[in-house]
Amino acid sequence: MTEMTEKTETATVQGRIIRALGGFYYIDTPEGLVECRARGVFRKEGVTPYVGDLARAELTGEGKGYLIELLPRKNFLIRPPVANIDLLVLVVSTVSPVPNRFVLDKMLAVAEHKGIEPMLAVTKSDLRRDPELLADYRKAGYRCLELSSATGEGVAELREQLTGGRLVVFSGNTGAGKSSLLNALEPGLSLATGEVSEKLGRGRHTTRHVELFRLSGGALAADTPGFASFEPEEICRKEELAGRFREFAPYLG
Repeated sequence: MTEMTEKTETATVQGRIIRALGGFYYIDTPEGLVECRARGVFRKEGVTPYVGDLARAELTGEGKGYLIELLPRKNFLIRPPVANIDLLVLVVSTVSPVPNRFVLDKMLAVAEHKGIEPMLAVTKSDLRRDPELLADYRKAGYRCLELSSATGEGVAELREQLTGGRLVVFSGNTGAGKSSLLNALEPGLSLATGEVSEKLGRGRHTTRHVELFRLSGGALAADTPGFASFEPEEICRKEELAGRFREFAPYLG
């Protein structure tokens, strides 16, 4: 007799990676949250799954599985590591820490390079206002909001941008008030916030990893670890630099 074995089809699901931590990827699917390890093919091909990636997972039971495929990305950032971004909110404080325009300009150039819509959120208006900063970047063609997490100034205006299932990344230097701003937008999040070191003049890290949170308006928001540098792969060649600043557009060519 010929022995026949019956092959069972493994169940797969599709969703979005909302958290990556310690080698585990948490995928939000219609069937619920699935905790996954990535198959070895990702390491072999040098591909790193990012929060925000649309992905397929092979289920093994009890809310666990293996990440088996990433769907095509429309864009991504290496730092912070997020994919498929609709809006990049660049959070810069007017004081403590003071604005670092060089870092801000680099962040704007990277956003333009990756085809990501940027917006400036100038925080801590209750402590100090910086009309010159706002005027300069508005004149350059960027949308800017003046905000205070303490008083609520500008929060409702920002909330209007966070609708329709958009993936919104809040990014900027440590201590600029990203987590405080998200808490003001969505008090139920209760994200940890930190004080700025008087000795160093910069914030202490409170966000350790990237995670997506669902806001009441429908958007997915990412609070990201603060940083002041970029991966070399993020920066375009000097020949392309003029095209990364909107105010240069009338003079190209």
